[in-house]
Amino acid sequence: MNLKRIWVVFKARNAEFFRDRAAFGWNFAFPLLIIIGFGLMFDGREFKRFRVGIFPPAAIEHGASEALPPTFLKDRHVIVVPVVDREDGENRLSRHRIDLLVDGTSVSGAYWMNSSSPNSSLAEKVYLSSYMVGKTPPQRGVTSGPQIRYIDWLMPGILAMNMMFSALWGIGYVIVRYRKNGTLKRLKATPLTAFEYLTAQMLSRIFLIIFTLVVIWAGSDLIFDFHITGSPLLLLVVFILGGLNLCSIGLIFAARGTSEEFTSGILNFISWPMMFVSEVWFSLEGSSKLVQDFALLFPMTYLLRAARKVMNEAATLADIQGECLILAVTTLVFLVIGALLFSWNE
Repeated sequence: MNLKRIWVVFKARNAEFFRDRAAFGWNFAFPLLIIIGFGLMFDGREFKRFRVGIFPPAAIEHGASEALPPTFLKDRHVIVVPVVDREDGENRLSRHRIDLLVDGTSVSGAYWMNSSSPNSSLAEKVYLSSYMVGKTPPQRGVTSGPQIRYIDWLMPGILAMNMMFSALWGIGYVIVRYRKNGTLKRLKATPLTAFEYLTAQMLSRIFLIIFTLVVIWAGSDLIFDFHITGSPLLLLVVFILGGLNLCSIGLIFAARGTSEEFTSGILNFISWPMMFVSEVWFSLEGSSKLVQDFALLFPMTYLLRAARKVMNEAATLADIQGECLILAVTTLVFLVIGALLFSWNE
């Protein structure tokens, strides 16, 4: 592997991107507009059901506790989530993974809500309204510990989504276009190897992705003052690992083919499911086990889990080593597969 040849391709790809002012500007404008829109317009009116955590799980199975009114359990707007204990439930509640926490062993129906969550306030009203007239109101509590805003939870998802589209289309679609117009055929006559070329493309794209991410974060932070409870440097490392992984996936789709239309369809086929099941917009807490297991097939799931743990839970490298290891290993595997399948003109 020749580092000089990789450096030449790296610089050439970056220069091409920066010269395209329309694409360059849109990479900043699109995620920034989404962040600002959600931050300013989000008012809690989400057309979805409320996730209510109940502990212990036996209270749900038996349905005999006085803390669980039948009308509440049968409400079509309520998703009941089994919770191991109060500590686990309060942790989920503070992270917006559930909207309300109910003690299934309490005669008075004690519950906890997140005062910073609009959904939690609405779920509380649904819960209270389910009690019979004349019954003593249940004991009310507010979850202890730091409570994050929805925009703080959402921010990593928007950045990861932008990274995904930039990585898949910036590599997969572009390389296919190069192959179609004959650029790759000319490069084949040079000493440049497929592994060197793909490595340079991936490094160039991750440089542009991280550069865009830092600028967007800095601009958004001036407006919303995001709260990072963990290490900003560790958060950056997580996004770099995730970006490299997404770029390596794009290399596999770019390894063959000359049809831009077909490549675009394939990239849409992989990106849209990834965006919806990797918890970009909402938590999968309360979803079926099949959906949650399906989400584990996508690298962006591990990227967002690690990023949110660092940003919202002050996680250290030891706490997210599993997610980081999966991202690093699969990146190397995808890069090798892409290099083996790569063709300059087919």
